Amino acid sequence: MALNRQSDLGQFEGLNLKTPKAERDLSTSIVNDFGDGTYTVAFDEDKIYTTVTDSGEEVEEWLDEIVRIHHRRLDHLIVGLDVEWNPASGFCALGPVAVLQICVGRRCLVFQIIHADYVPDQLGDFLGDGRFTFVGVGIHDDVDKLREHYDLEVENAVDLRYLAAQTIGKPALRSTGLQGLVWEVMDVWMEKPHHVRVSAWDSRQLTLDQVMYACADAFASFEVGRSLYDDYE
Repeated sequence: MALNRQSDLGQFEGLNLKTPKAERDLSTSIVNDFGDGTYTVAFDEDKIYTTVTDSGEEVEEWLDEIVRIHHRRLDHLIVGLDVEWNPASGFCALGPVAVLQICVGRRCLVFQIIHADYVPDQLGDFLGDGRFTFVGVGIHDDVDKLREHYDLEVENAVDLRYLAAQTIGKPALRSTGLQGLVWEVMDVWMEKPHHVRVSAWDSRQLTLDQVMYACADAFASFEVGRSLYDDYE
């Protein structure tokens, strides 16, 4: 398990977090690489079918499939959302969003939006659908970046930190990260390797580590959000 416990656990100070399940070597791994931009990614005991693409048409097909699969729950659909971009270095400011991740259930889209042949209107319609609740940690910053760089509006965004603090009754969760929320809600230690987080997200070909990281962030956001809303209801 790739982590520096002294530094990574610092975000949990002030929280009375339970002891996690028996530790596994990794919570995230690639189970299948189908060679066409699709993967099966394992996160703990879940298998997530993941599509990595820079094709606007494939994004449209993915969104169509999500709407078809979840047509009975579109009025209360939970969607995990995250973005990746190249970190600032030296005097260079943060670059534009390079990758947009969307996860619903066990299906995840990793859209290399910076290399897209086009950004489909259907994506804007999906993000702007007020029936859907988009969840993530620091999601309002992500929403601002999508608006600034791609003129995409997310209608209904909820920060998981504040949702968790309210639902679980632990105010300290407002200052934790996704790792802390996953540990608290899912009882799983989630890897967030620094070298992957600060890697070149604008690369044409994402590495397997990047695919796992991007998928895990979006799926974990979805699963934490789904669990919290189920508890709240």
